[in-house]
Amino acid sequence: MSRPGSMVRRPVEQVSVSDDGEASRRTRADVLAAEEPLEIRIVPADGASGGPLDAAAVPVSVTMRTPGADFELAAGFLYGEGLVGGGDAISAIRYCTSGEQQYNVVHVVLAPGAPFDPAALQRNFYQTSSCGVCGKASIDAVMGPACGRVESTMVVSPEIIIALPDRLRAAQTVFERTGGLHAAGLFTVDGEMIRVREDVGRHNALDKLVGASLLTGELPWGERIVMVSGRLSFELVQKAARAGAAVLAGVSAPSSLAVELAETAGLTLCGFVRGGRFNVYAGGERIARGDYT
Repeated sequence: MSRPGSMVRRPVEQVSVSDDGEASRRTRADVLAAEEPLEIRIVPADGASGGPLDAAAVPVSVTMRTPGADFELAAGFLYGEGLVGGGDAISAIRYCTSGEQQYNVVHVVLAPGAPFDPAALQRNFYQTSSCGVCGKASIDAVMGPACGRVESTMVVSPEIIIALPDRLRAAQTVFERTGGLHAAGLFTVDGEMIRVREDVGRHNALDKLVGASLLTGELPWGERIVMVSGRLSFELVQKAARAGAAVLAGVSAPSSLAVELAETAGLTLCGFVRGGRFNVYAGGERIARGDYT
């Protein structure tokens, strides 16, 4: 397997495994989804003029991710946290290629005039429900100036929602080889796939999807559906709402706090999308009348 200092970062790694049956054992090659750390750093515009970026970079976060679409991941994460206001706030994104963690550190260089408050890093990373804070405190922290209420008149048919899991699964090229990745897909109101991103972390997959649209000027997602491969957490609802998505759907259950945030943000939330049915937990007015729970 490649080591942390390796020059090339691949989304998959080949390993040797012992294949044990009731009466036999054999060694064979297997392919696993890669998982490596990615450190995201912000470089203020005035720190990018002359001198190494490392000297001016402000560390923001470290996430364990599947290599690939790293620049999209960094951009989507910073946008979701309200640390950049749009694609025009980013001048460049570059890998840090010095030291052992080559290509596992990215510098996001802000554009001239883009505001940056280092103190916001402390304020912005609010505690989640897993840390024991109440739902209202978490929602108030998210529904600030960085996350307005979703505005969309889109109406989607139940048949489109029901078809999304199969369409998402068919587009998961790395999952097809490894069986070990989450995915987030962006679809039109007619169920046409726009793009899919994969990662070991469901939140990273969505950050990559958001970042791709941010860097190409495609936000907000007022006329778009987001489909994810796992459960619907508070964090995923926050990221989808920040991107202005009209509908967020998943194959599993939402948390209670995710439903509260979806209602507050005006986001349509559909869970347990499988077996020809789904549940609507918030924003049912965007789902055309049909056979759903």
